[in-house]
Amino acid sequence: MPDPEALPWQPYPEMTDAERVERARAFRDAMRTRRSCRAFSEKPVPREIIEAAVVTAGSAPNGANHQPWHFCVVSAPEAKSAIRVAAEEEERAFYEGRAGSEWLEALWPLGTGAEKPFLETAPWLIVAFGQRRGGLDPDSLKQNYYVTESVGLACGLLLATLHQAGIATLVHTPNPMRFLNRVCRRPEHEKPVMVIVAGYPSTDATIPAHALEKKSLEQLATWL
Repeated sequence: MPDPEALPWQPYPEMTDAERVERARAFRDAMRTRRSCRAFSEKPVPREIIEAAVVTAGSAPNGANHQPWHFCVVSAPEAKSAIRVAAEEEERAFYEGRAGSEWLEALWPLGTGAEKPFLETAPWLIVAFGQRRGGLDPDSLKQNYYVTESVGLACGLLLATLHQAGIATLVHTPNPMRFLNRVCRRPEHEKPVMVIVAGYPSTDATIPAHALEKKSLEQLATWL
């Protein structure tokens, strides 16, 4: 096989090490204010913000550059209602025994429950799907690689972009969630990974005190 085409590396802007440290710390400080929101306002969020976040997500590292993801962006009231009904059915089974005592004990400090009104209240739901088969050519369903890892990286960039834009978010993962294929009209070879709820926080939104407990640098990393 011939060597693949290669283009010159696109350089970063010229900066001193001090400027790089400053930028890294500024982003760190901004992202450390990110919290999961469970009470949303109905106030509209411009579609342009969501579009920018999705395009940013599409720049994430991924296996073989197959970009094995699809984002179904939901704003229609009837679709959001259908997602809430199906999600709450699974959540009731989860909280009534499927989860097990240890999992429920872990969730208790967060104050979560089976009711998910934010799925209807928030202006946007972004459903992330992992594509087991796909690729850049939509007519060629080739095997994809590192799908879960790739989608996770993409969703991280999406969440960071929304936070930088001042949009509150919540990652919701009902289990099982195959109903999302039906509601979002996505093919069976795509697997729903998470629902990202996006909007402005309601005036009575709160943060569980437990959510402010974060690991220290010493706990987060080992330096060799």
